[in-house]
Amino acid sequence: MTNNDILRRLRYAFDLKDSAVIDIVALADVDVTEEQVAAWLKREDDEGFLKMSDREMVAFLNGLINFKRGKRDGAQPPLEERVNNNMVLQKLRIALNLQAEGVLHMLELADFRLSKHELSAFFRKPGNKNYRECKDQVLRKFLLGIQLQFRPGEIDPELE
Repeated sequence: MTNNDILRRLRYAFDLKDSAVIDIVALADVDVTEEQVAAWLKREDDEGFLKMSDREMVAFLNGLINFKRGKRDGAQPPLEERVNNNMVLQKLRIALNLQAEGVLHMLELADFRLSKHELSAFFRKPGNKNYRECKDQVLRKFLLGIQLQFRPGEIDPELE
C-alpha cells in the first residue's frame, strides 16, 4: 500500500478535514501546507498528485499518536526515514491504545481472522526468528476495520 492510500483511508475513517491533517502532522513537529495535504489526497493519475514520503507518513502517524493519546513530555522521538506496513500497524495500535484483542477485533470487523500468535509476529523486531512481514492485505483489512469501528454503516466505495 502506498503512503497516500493509507492517509486517504485514515482521513476517511476518522473523518478528518485537511486542516486537521495539518494539525496532526504539526504535533510531530513537522510543518506541511494545505496544498501539500491536498496533493497527497489526490489519486495517482490526477494532476497535481504528490507522493507522500516515508518521513511524512511517519510524521502523520506520530502526530496521530500525540493527537489521540496526548503529547509526551520532552523531545519528540526522531522520525524514521523508512516506513513499512509493520510500523504503520504498530503506530496505529499505539494511537488507538489497542491491545492484541483490540487489533484482532478490528480485523474481525473486516471479516479477517488471525490468531494472537500470528498478530504478535508483526510486532517483533525484524531480526527475530518469529518476525513476520505485514502484507498489504492485512493492513488493508485493519484499516477497513478501523473505518467500520469509527464510521459504522458508512462504506466509502473508493476504499473497499
